Amino acid sequence: MSLKTVSLLRLGLIACMALTGCRVDSTGDRVRELTVLYTNDEHGWMEGVSPGSGAANLYQLWRDEEAYAPDGPFLVLSGGDNWTGPAVSTWTRGQSMVAVMNAMHYAASAVGNHEFDFGLDTLAARAHEAEFPYLSANTRWRATGEVPMSAGIQPYTLVEVNGLRVGIIGLTTTSTYRTTMPTMVTELEFREYEPSLRQSVAELRAQDVDLLFVIAHVCMAPLHELAERVADLGIHFMGGGHCNELEASRVGDTVLLGGGYFFTSYAKARFRVDTERRVVQSLEFSIHDNRDGMDSDSVSGVVAHWRDEVEALTAAVVGYNSTALERGSPRLRQAIVESWLLADPTADVALTNAGGIRDGLPAGTITSGSVAGIMPFDNTIVAVTLHGAALRAILSQAPTLLVAGVESKSGIWHLTRAGEPLRDDGAYRVLVNSFMYAGGDGLTVFAEHDPDAFDTGINYRQPFLDWLIAQDTNVDRPLQLP
Repeated sequence: MSLKTVSLLRLGLIACMALTGCRVDSTGDRVRELTVLYTNDEHGWMEGVSPGSGAANLYQLWRDEEAYAPDGPFLVLSGGDNWTGPAVSTWTRGQSMVAVMNAMHYAASAVGNHEFDFGLDTLAARAHEAEFPYLSANTRWRATGEVPMSAGIQPYTLVEVNGLRVGIIGLTTTSTYRTTMPTMVTELEFREYEPSLRQSVAELRAQDVDLLFVIAHVCMAPLHELAERVADLGIHFMGGGHCNELEASRVGDTVLLGGGYFFTSYAKARFRVDTERRVVQSLEFSIHDNRDGMDSDSVSGVVAHWRDEVEALTAAVVGYNSTALERGSPRLRQAIVESWLLADPTADVALTNAGGIRDGLPAGTITSGSVAGIMPFDNTIVAVTLHGAALRAILSQAPTLLVAGVESKSGIWHLTRAGEPLRDDGAYRVLVNSFMYAGGDGLTVFAEHDPDAFDTGINYRQPFLDWLIAQDTNVDRPLQLP
């Protein structure tokens, strides 16, 4: 059935009921409605990236625009990556974000790659605090092949809403071993999506479900491909994540949603189901922005509690900036990586991945919490010894790395301090973060060349924090970056 046909049917039903109170069909009470409200990649932005775009605004928008009620025919679902982000979430290792999602009545979340950022014990603790399950059918213990239930992960859940039995299966991106700290997931494997999905669908079918849903921390393109391959399974809904995409589309009989990112938007799907015939009578899907809405008191109170609690720990003023710098600002990125060399004068070169910088530098007062939001991970700085030939190969093969201490002149890499070209047989002290050294982003080369590198134990944000303090900036003398 086309969207146009669905819309005409819905308009006809409204008109008929308004004029005569009649029914379009004779199915009676066996037709039930269910609306999915979907977000993903929230990354702890409970306060919003801009005024009016936080969790409390979104929740009130649902109440005003969707007539949402916790006991109504709704399911609130997430595609994962809930908590690593600004200090209000990162500082509590996601505890505050779980509290906010509880207040918003989420029914389930996929396990995203960043749910592993603080280790399996922390994931288990957050899952215990959550009033909803964390789902991933394709995440398994490497040793046994079992789903790691003791780490807070379930393969699927079965919920009943408005008389409909809904099976919800979770999936986690197979790239997780590269996109979180690799040492956090050494005991796990992330299996291919289709076999794990088929196994879980078979188990849920045996439990007499009306609808089959999938929430996946998987980008939309591979999710489309997956939906085509498993069209025979009769999955009604698939939600994506990981690539921060906002989408509402359809592959065969399966609706696909991507909710965007950072609570700035959501996607919606509304099903009308004939429970006797086990068929979806009508389906609508759409995307929506979260802008300039009112605050929900119930959610804003939770946000305010955690903001106050974290601010007490992160309110130390470290500088003043007159002009905001975006996350991708070359000036900000360079200042961060240069600060590593200032902190360690014995090092020749510093390299970091752009993905470790998650926010920009705000205008106005800069606090330690601001810096934690920019670099929210528990990464430390590792000193690696590399010969010139290996270092030059890394610089040419990983052009997205942020670099300090060397510069290219006429295609030849020169040390900035010494002004001399890299020598193939020269040994150089290179600073990288522990995510990179552990093989994150596929960068296994560092450990391969120096398996006995020295982990300084210094958090990767600390040199930049120290550098900001040393600038001694204020309103009259704001921060100046090259």
